[in-house]
Parts: sequence; C-alpha cells; structure tokens
Amino acid sequence: MAGLSDLPGEILLHILSFLDPPEITTLQLVSRGFHNLARDNGFWRARCLQESTFLETLDRRRRLLNNTNDLNPWLPTPRNGHSHGAPTTTTTSNNATGILGGVLDVDGDGDGAGDGQRRPRREGGGGGGGGAPISVYSAADARERERVRIMANWDPCFPSERVSWYDEYIHRHGPVAVNWMQNAYDGGTHGQGQGRGPGQGPAAAASSAADFVEARGVALYYPDGEAGEAVLAVSPLDDGGVCLWDVAGTRGRRGAIVARSRPGILFIDGPGADNNLIEVDLRRLSVVDCESFPWSITALSAASRTVPLTVGTSLGIHLHDYRARKPPQNDQGETIDGFDRMGANEFYQRSLRSIFDDEPLPPYAPLSQPGPLSILHLQHPGQEVDLSDDIYVAGRFSNILHYDRRKFPAIRGSIHSGARLCSMTSLPYPFSTLDSELRRKGELSLEQVEASKTVTGGRTLIACGEYNTKGSLEFYGLTSDATAHVGAPGGLQNSTFKNRQTCSHSKLLSVVNHGARIAVSDGSGYIKWFERDGFTEVRRCRIGHSERSQGPSIFASMPGSDDIARKLLPTRPVVAAAGDDKGDGGRGTNNNDLLFWTGEKLGLVTFSARPGFTAEDFEEPLEARDDEALAAQTEYSERMLRALERQADDVRFVRNLGLDSGVRPASV
Repeated sequence: MAGLSDLPGEILLHILSFLDPPEITTLQLVSRGFHNLARDNGFWRARCLQESTFLETLDRRRRLLNNTNDLNPWLPTPRNGHSHGAPTTTTTSNNATGILGGVLDVDGDGDGAGDGQRRPRREGGGGGGGGAPISVYSAADARERERVRIMANWDPCFPSERVSWYDEYIHRHGPVAVNWMQNAYDGGTHGQGQGRGPGQGPAAAASSAADFVEARGVALYYPDGEAGEAVLAVSPLDDGGVCLWDVAGTRGRRGAIVARSRPGILFIDGPGADNNLIEVDLRRLSVVDCESFPWSITALSAASRTVPLTVGTSLGIHLHDYRARKPPQNDQGETIDGFDRMGANEFYQRSLRSIFDDEPLPPYAPLSQPGPLSILHLQHPGQEVDLSDDIYVAGRFSNILHYDRRKFPAIRGSIHSGARLCSMTSLPYPFSTLDSELRRKGELSLEQVEASKTVTGGRTLIACGEYNTKGSLEFYGLTSDATAHVGAPGGLQNSTFKNRQTCSHSKLLSVVNHGARIAVSDGSGYIKWFERDGFTEVRRCRIGHSERSQGPSIFASMPGSDDIARKLLPTRPVVAAAGDDKGDGGRGTNNNDLLFWTGEKLGLVTFSARPGFTAEDFEEPLEARDDEALAAQTEYSERMLRALERQADDVRFVRNLGLDSGVRPASV
C-alpha cells in the first residue's frame, strides 16, 4: 500500500495549500523529502501573492469599476479562502528562461507542467454538440490564464534574480521582533573587553545612565568574508573608541559586545572639525591611517575592494584610494607594540609634514551648494555586486549629482528632485513609471511584463528624504547612453516616480533593499516595507523604546517619544544571496535581518516568534544596592511626579480662569 510520501509532488503541494504556515513548518521535521517539498519556491511564491494586499486592492478596484459586490471569478482567491490550486514543484521566478517560462510554472490544476509550456486546450470530445469546445474546460483555461497573468503583474523579481520565496513569506507575513544590542559603558567597565579582546561577561547593573557611551554610526563587518556566517556590527563610540557587536550569534551571545578598543584612538588634537578620515584595522582595533580634507566630512560611500572611496565634504566631492596608502616614515612606532599604541592623533601629526610637500593637491569636484548627505556607487546593469564608474551624490540641494569616476572631477549630469534627500540605494534592473503603474493595476499582458523587465542596460536609483515636511520616496529609471534618447519608453524623463503622499507623514531617514522589497525608516519611529513600485506598502513595525521598563514620566504618553531608526542595514550581503538556485547562499534560511542605528544605540529587527532581547538582558541583577535605598528612591520619584502633575493642573486651572491671558491693569 502506497504511503503519503509516495504521492506525486503536485498532489502533496495541493494538500499543503490547505495547511497553515506553522503546520507546514512542523511538517519539515518529518523527513528530508517533506523538508524540501515544504520549502518549494513556487509554492511560497503563490502563497505570498494570496496573502498580499495586491489581490485585495485589485479586486476592490474592479468592484468599483463594475459597480458590483461579487467576487471576480477570474482572480486568484486570497488566503481568507482557499486557492483554486497549488503550484508545481518547479522554481518559478529563478528560471533563466524568462518571465513567461517562470509564471507558467504556477498551474492552478496541478498538472505538473514545469517546462514553461502550457497544456493544450481540451476541446471537442463527447457530449459537446458536434465538436464545439466544452464550456467548463474553456472557463477553467481562461481562469488559469488570468491567474498566471496577475501573478506576472505582481511578481517583483526579474529573470536573472534569485529569490528565496520561503524567506520572503517569513519577512512579509511572519512575526517581527525588535532587539537591542548590549550597551557600551564609559571606560570599558562592567566586564566589557578592552583592547583587542572580547567582552569578558555581561555588564553590571550598577552602571548608571552617565556611564553609557553612545554609538556614533554603524557598519557591517564580515570577518570570514561575505559568504561566511559571522556578521559583526562596527560602530565608533563617543569616547573615541571602536566597538564590535555579534549580530549573527556565531561568536557568543547574539547582540553582545565581542571586542572593544581602548578609548581615544579616534580623537585628534588639531584645528578643524570633522575633516579627518581615519582608517582602523578591525582585526587589531588600531588606527592604520589618517587623511585630512579641507572641509568637514558629511558623507561617505560604501567601502569596496574594487573602487576607491568617495568622500563628501561640505563644499566638495573627493576620491580617496586607501589601496594607495603611503608607507609610514620610521620616526615612531618602529616596533609592533609601538604601532599598536598609535592612534589617530599620531597619524595626524605625521600628516602635518605633508603640508610643505611640493606635490599638488588631488583633484576634487566643488559644490555650489553645501551639504552632501548620501553617496552611492551604482552597479553595472544586471549585476548585483560589480560596481560601475557611476557616482551619485544627494543632499541638502534640489538635484542628484552624477559623476563618472573615469572623468572625475567633471560632473556628468544631474537629476532634479526638489526634495532634501538623505539616503540612496539602487537596483541593477530597469524601472518604468508607466509599466510600474500598469502592473500595480494588473493591466499588463505576459508579453508586456517580460518586455518591461528585460530592457537592456536599465538600472533603478532609489532615494528618500523630505519634501514639505513629509516623506519622499523616489524612483528613477536610468538607461545607458546607447539606448537613452528623448521620449523613449523607459527613458529618464518618463521613468521618474515620487511618492510624497502615502509613504510617510514625516521625513524618511534611510532606504535599503531588503530581499524583494524596499525598507525605509521615518521620523515617526516606523520601519516600513514597500513593494518595488514604491507605492504598495507590505508591512510596518514601530521600533519603540530601547528600555524594556519605562519609569513613571509625564512624557511617556506623548507622541514622538519612541526611538527612530536613522540608518538601516540588511545583515545579509548581496553576494551571499546569489550563492545557489534557492537564493539563500548556502547559509540557511531567515538570516537576512535588519540592523538599525538610532543615533545613540544599535538595534536589530528579526523575523521570529521568539521575544526580542534588550540591553538589560546583558546586565547582571542588582546585588550591591540596598533594598531600603531603592525603595526610598522609588518613593521620592513618585512624590516628585505627583508634585509636577499637581503643578500642571494648577497652571491649567488658572489659565481657564483667564488670569493668564496677558491683560494687566493700567497703572495709576
């Protein structure tokens, strides 16, 4: 007697379509066969569509146009009801055969057609009335064609892009947990590591708020390479040191401090402010170079092994090639111990001698308006990792400036925005405003969808910022010089989309690519995920307070009291996502979290049902503090709170009597 595991994969996937996601997750533990079946890419791709707001919006729009409340029989059924069928076991959007071959793998009747070819229409036969097509089969085929077309309109991926739809479903519909990294304290006390060693234990609870050292930025560091599992967060501290946190939990407790330099290595005693670029060796946590610029540094591009670093100062754009570092002079630090004791100030004093050299200053691009805030190195079209020579600069000016590294410092062009932009990212795939809007409405055919996603040399520039006190999320479709011309479909002037109405009521602070979605953070404390059309919101979460328990305060319920994410970073690099056909890079599933920086602390957004950790979890319980002193302090705080509340009530009472209206009796 055949068992359940002996059934064809198409039938098993059809059975899985009636289960809830937690039940499907449990089914993965039965055997390796069920594990692979329960993570089928096409299955979760169809599941994402069924639970998306795309179908609800599309059905609502068609009801309004047709003036009816009946469900459209040609639309796929959302997950509040069961779908018409299950996808096949073949991978859909990851095929290299094109859009048509990918979307046709989703077969509502489960016939297992995985080669991109549609089964022939069943016409004629018995009982049809003289060879006429059977109406039941014709209706089923028409419904299937419409479902495939809608799937193609919704699918945000491109033919050469590899996406794990199992991870996508978790990130789109799974639970969200906000975690907070361990706090750094003044002097490295309370068990935190000094020098090059890791932390020796959790922080002691006897620390006060005055001992807390703020983080002044964040970046990601992969000590084993971008394909490895270790992920560390790097941040310069307010005491002049550098600190590293474990993001993935491979070197200890997740979110804990693994290494911290001695304080003051980043401090420079000299004229000028914020105009020195300091290079730190993260393996030894020591300064290895320091470069001075004529003006304050306001923006840096992402570091790469293949291209120089682009530095934005208040009045110019500079190129800094750290690979062409000058050899140090043998005047100090001739031993290894002496070199390790050197900080940024010693390198700065060395650089003072170069002022009297005869070498000319390196070329730079002057700015007519100060304030660059974001610098982006664009990829080659269709390449996730390989960077081109295009440099884009945005900031407190109305245009996005375009430079070519081969012709630097001459400016190549500009894109008018009108907003104050503070963050940029990009996609190596084309973007068309018209096609994006028609796809959002579900009006393109399969051929039109494939044509819009296979434009040669197309790239997408994504920027965010503020426009008239509201958030602005902007998309710019870029084409190569050989294919771009005035009035061409997909050209720059016809491929500009600016969402300044629905993205956020406050300023957008950061934008990144997060899987097949766009993640942004705003000034209201939200992190939002959008589809790649820049309009459809997938989900949102509020990061809240970094402290688990808030003390009594009259400001606790005021709006805007939560922390805000000033910078976002996905923890999984793009190069790891292209490791295999499943798009997980061989590093497991659900490992693409979102690291954020609030301006003072670091946090991590994870997609798991486990409760998030806080900085208090890394602290030891109170032992030395007397219980009576603690009770007295709590009582005093409550009395002061009641006194402030009574004073506020008295002020409101007097104001209502009109005694505070500003009218004074005339002097005699």
